[in-house]
Amino acid sequence: MFAEWFIVSYATHAARALPQSQAISATSPASAITGVSAITPATSVASPVAPLTATLPSQVPLPPVQTWCPSKIFCPGAILQTVNLAELWSDPKTFVDKPTDSDQQSVLAAFAPINSTNATEGAVLSFVDDNFGGEGLELEAQALPSFNANPPFLKNVTDPLLKAFAQVVHGYWTQLIRGTNSSALCDGVKCVSTLIPLNHTFVVPGGRFREQYYWDSFWIIEGLIQSQLFDIANDTLQNFMDEIETFGYIPNGGRIYYLNRSQPPMFIWMLANYVAASNDTSILHRALPLAELELTWWKNNRSLNVTSPYTNTTYTLSRYAVTNSAPRPESYLTDYMTANDPTLGTPLDEPQRAELYSELASAAETGWDFSTRFVSRPLAGGTNNTGSALRSLNVKNHIPVDLNCILYKSNLILADIYSSGSHINSTAAAQHTATAASIRAGILDLFWDPSKLAFYDFNLTSNSRNSFFSVATFYPLWVGIIPDELMSSSTNAFGFFSSVNMALRRYNGTYPTTFVNSGLQWDAPNAWPPHQYITMQALMALPDNVSSGAIPQPPKGKSGFALVPEGQLGLQENDLLRQPTSNGKNASSTGSRADINALDGTFVNGGNATAGERWRDALARGLANRYFTSALCSWHSTGGSIPGLLPRLTDQQLNVSQSINNTGNMFEKFSVLDIDSGGSGGEYTVQAGFGWTNGVVLWVASTFGEQLIAPECPDPLVEASILNGVGSQKNGAFPGRLSVGSSVLSRLALLLATALQLLIM
Repeated sequence: MFAEWFIVSYATHAARALPQSQAISATSPASAITGVSAITPATSVASPVAPLTATLPSQVPLPPVQTWCPSKIFCPGAILQTVNLAELWSDPKTFVDKPTDSDQQSVLAAFAPINSTNATEGAVLSFVDDNFGGEGLELEAQALPSFNANPPFLKNVTDPLLKAFAQVVHGYWTQLIRGTNSSALCDGVKCVSTLIPLNHTFVVPGGRFREQYYWDSFWIIEGLIQSQLFDIANDTLQNFMDEIETFGYIPNGGRIYYLNRSQPPMFIWMLANYVAASNDTSILHRALPLAELELTWWKNNRSLNVTSPYTNTTYTLSRYAVTNSAPRPESYLTDYMTANDPTLGTPLDEPQRAELYSELASAAETGWDFSTRFVSRPLAGGTNNTGSALRSLNVKNHIPVDLNCILYKSNLILADIYSSGSHINSTAAAQHTATAASIRAGILDLFWDPSKLAFYDFNLTSNSRNSFFSVATFYPLWVGIIPDELMSSSTNAFGFFSSVNMALRRYNGTYPTTFVNSGLQWDAPNAWPPHQYITMQALMALPDNVSSGAIPQPPKGKSGFALVPEGQLGLQENDLLRQPTSNGKNASSTGSRADINALDGTFVNGGNATAGERWRDALARGLANRYFTSALCSWHSTGGSIPGLLPRLTDQQLNVSQSINNTGNMFEKFSVLDIDSGGSGGEYTVQAGFGWTNGVVLWVASTFGEQLIAPECPDPLVEASILNGVGSQKNGAFPGRLSVGSSVLSRLALLLATALQLLIM
């Protein structure tokens, strides 16, 4: 059915849309009991930034037609560019998620009178209002017949408040589950859309992410497994298998505008975790050939041979590299401005713009869109002008340590499956074992720096290992690749994880993606749920013999930074973000006074130390508690409450986050500086929902339940005054509540961009 639908409706661009996810409520007992979502679809109302009589800014020439995205409405072309320049919504994704009200030819005919040289704001608004429906109305909430309000994992959590909170989060699956609304489906005649249809129910991440996403689903499935919702985990995998059958790979997300890229390839991992938890080996009959097909796609489209400058050995490794020469449809205006904003320096010519668009799409394929990890000039525009940094993206010339670790483990998983049970295939097992061994050798040769005790990406531009440190350093241990230097020395093993200790001593939150404050959302101060999971898993992978003893203490007068191997972070201590404190100032940038969250054997909001606890376990316990702290405190500060255990904040306190009418948000990312809020930065506002956040909460509850201690959450009024008082390092704004840049300024920049482009044509 899936393949037949796609052959017919991809040609006519028919698809389906998902409902807009609302803020998640802690007070939805009906959904918790019945397993039926209480959320109703909502659509965005256009809010033009200019008078309706205003003429749109002149446009640079249209980019080339993208063969992978043939729609004349929703793919790069005249309609998409004109609607984006009108800035009808703050989020460019809104338009491309709207189904039309009629067939494609009728919409094209309605657009024909709108001349790009004199189109007005009002004309574009009328065109959209007359020809498009609301985003998110072609899918509907589904019941969860197998939902159990009291899953067994809750017994692992001993603290009453945290058990109740974990139960609330468990209940959110009922609000994020989606299925097809057959009465509203587009057929290419009555309407067309961008949604790739799915035959099975699935969990949406939340917020603007109205469709199924690839790597998000790994942590969603981790949570579904804890909730024993095996049927939904199976449905998710079946959807991915449908996509592999149709496309040969799994797209970034469930829209046709994602068809030029994938995401970190976690399908085989999800499959293995599901089978291990459910004992459903029957799925392997269909899944194994498709798993092989996906790996073949990555090999054929994303691999290359790399000869090591260190050993002269050649390895076949993989990278992210998307064929694309136009702005991403879901971020069209953002990419258009990155390429054409005259304030960013010399205007780009067409080949330069095309290459930049390819880099932007490749960065999106990494899942880290965007981070200075892949940027040649990380702070070219400071923290207020990220466009300058993005113009120097160099993703395609990076061989990423995390991607190759994922593919290494995928091959090991398949080798293991082919070595036992009813799917024995000694030839396939040997092939995957050999592939994994080669990738492992390449990881240790190209990425591992034994002097700095860290893994770094390999840069093809310089033909050398990068020195940029990120949380990706923990992926090899997560997949079981532990260098000899760590296996033979407890001192070195701690040195590898010393930045985790430093972050827990220094900051209120968890572990940042990088330690560079660039303004990009996959940099400091943001901390993402998947990375906390990976860091905890990496810690637990360390053998007992090199993780014994208490957490080492820094020399007198020094901070935890002194325990980090020289050069590992690539930064000086005074380059690190400073934690705002209760006296309205920042903590010290260096020395022992920087470690304002260090306690004897533990950390503030890091749980309780126990006698004889290994430093490995203390760090994992501390990070687990901090993750729960970030999730719970930010949820509480946005209206969450639990009767008898956690009273609702006052309206004055909730007004800090504009949450008087809210009932608690689960954010997609957090701030290491402010546990009362979600993260900040990026090309869209912080999202609530949120699939992978919830999944990691449930995994942490199940894994560390007995070690979790109820946190002390800051008073939002006090914290707001503190952060506003030290706002110089936060761009003068409250973290997690940042607004998008001025639309008026962006419109002026568009006019300047066009004028300069015309001058150089």
